[in-house]
Amino acid sequence: MGGMEIRPVRPDEEVPLGRLVLAAYAGLPGYVSEPEYELELLDVAARAAVADVLVAVDHDGRLLGGLTFVPDDTNPLAEHGIPGAASIRMLGVAAEAEGRGVGTALVTESLWRARAGGARELVLHSTDWMHGAHRLYLRLGFRRDPELDWTPEESDVVLLGFRHPLTDLP
Repeated sequence: MGGMEIRPVRPDEEVPLGRLVLAAYAGLPGYVSEPEYELELLDVAARAAVADVLVAVDHDGRLLGGLTFVPDDTNPLAEHGIPGAASIRMLGVAAEAEGRGVGTALVTESLWRARAGGARELVLHSTDWMHGAHRLYLRLGFRRDPELDWTPEESDVVLLGFRHPLTDLP
């Protein structure tokens, strides 16, 4: 994959990663702008203080993408109450890095982290307009679970639930 590395975000990468994730979301057809959530996407430092923010970087150190790995349901960033489940949030890939396997590498690392941490499954939520992400999740073994769907307070956006049991990792 051309020298790509997956590792924890460094403090000097937090602001650029926030911008990258927001741009990835905002560039999707059907994107619904929610200013409060956009501020949350930009605030990588706040996420990194309580969860594991992972980045994909090129051989030259250029940011290609990132996501937030939430180790369990007790973490303040967890969007679920499933005991024994880790989750991922806020996956974003730079437009110029699309098609290079960045999302696959980040999600695969998260699956392994979750299993290594003792989680029984990895769950996530996604909007209905994130079609490329849905294809990625399904290809990696996630299954749609409508029972996990929810709508955040003060939002009209329905978040679609996906789950991956960690008993059948490749």
